Amino acid sequence: MNEQKPKAIIVGGSIAGLSCAHTLIMAGWQVIVIEKSTAPPTGTPTGAGLGLDLLSCRLIESWLTHPQLFHSATLPLTIDLNQVTDSEKKVNRVLIRDENFNFRAAHWADLHRLLYSALPPEIFLWGHVFLSFRTYGEKKLSIEVKAKVVQTNEIVEINGNLLVAADGCLSSIRQTFVSSLKLRYSGYCAWRGVYDCSGNEDSEIVKGIRSAYPELGDCLYFDLVPRSHAVLYELSNKRLNWVWYVNQPEPELKGNSVTTRVNEDMITNMHREAEKTWVPELSRLMKITKEPFVNFIYDCDPLEKIFWDNVVLIGEAAHPTTPHGLRSTNMSILDAAVLGKCLKKWGVENLHLALEEYQSIRLPVIAKQVLCSRKLGKIKQGLPLSDREAFDPTTASLEESQPLQQKNMPFFDSVPSVLETA
Repeated sequence: MNEQKPKAIIVGGSIAGLSCAHTLIMAGWQVIVIEKSTAPPTGTPTGAGLGLDLLSCRLIESWLTHPQLFHSATLPLTIDLNQVTDSEKKVNRVLIRDENFNFRAAHWADLHRLLYSALPPEIFLWGHVFLSFRTYGEKKLSIEVKAKVVQTNEIVEINGNLLVAADGCLSSIRQTFVSSLKLRYSGYCAWRGVYDCSGNEDSEIVKGIRSAYPELGDCLYFDLVPRSHAVLYELSNKRLNWVWYVNQPEPELKGNSVTTRVNEDMITNMHREAEKTWVPELSRLMKITKEPFVNFIYDCDPLEKIFWDNVVLIGEAAHPTTPHGLRSTNMSILDAAVLGKCLKKWGVENLHLALEEYQSIRLPVIAKQVLCSRKLGKIKQGLPLSDREAFDPTTASLEESQPLQQKNMPFFDSVPSVLETA
């Protein structure tokens, strides 16, 4: 008679949760994913682009039945290019360039679809809102989770051996253990948009943007002005992803989200300011993009712990971070990979040792990367720093521009030893 597999309950069906489902199944665990959304994303909803490093790419390909699908759904980002924009003359000038960047660009919805389609559909409980949990049993190796079914308001109980909190930067599970933790507002928000060029490649606006940014499809562009910066890169299927970071006071957030809907007046004002700030090709791209949205940028000081008994944090629940080092998704994927390896190595009978090793591997990396990303955001937004004057791209030398590069991120290309073993 086969021994029953240990069971993990994952709260959150975003990239972190799906990545964890893959690695725990590979480690020999049963998995249930609880997600409040009533169904998986379909079509191409409003979303954002993201950058994946070489290790994340390799890990994702190892989880997919057809790895070639990942390659066709992403585009290379081999160049990290920072340039200063002269807002009066409407021209860009290169500050610093790295031609050995070696990331790949993906749309959030595309990556989610790839990860989801490679998992057994029966492991998902869509339309279930996490309510509470309790640990019980000898050595606290059992856990009971309660969730509410959105459509019926029924309360259901799910039992397992491990609770994985992949419930985002506003994690309610994390709040149970560190109730005093408050997210830190960065001092700025991010306007974001994705423009689909399909069928419009011959338009003056698209030809103009490709002329002004000739390495789209291979390059991660950062345009900087004093106290602001923008990001531009291409996604698969002829889509252009842009982000504009704007310094502003902290908003009053409504609901459980750091993303907000915008009205026509807000969009019109954004377009007007873009025309004043950026080269015309970029401001026009922003203007023709449908349904732009705003993220308010938060992070938090690194946590001292990321597991308690048989409850473990991964992804943004473990490390709310600013997006400037392209870390958030990559950190989530690596969290999942390391957790899976540790669980496979130690087994459920030594669950606490597995979680101790996971924490010991990830915490030092998380701490340094969160703080480095925070500092990089302050530099590019021209915000005060304790060890230097505010960065001014209009006067910066090549040496002064060195901190802008992504490769300065601690552990930028390191691979945890636990992932190098069979």
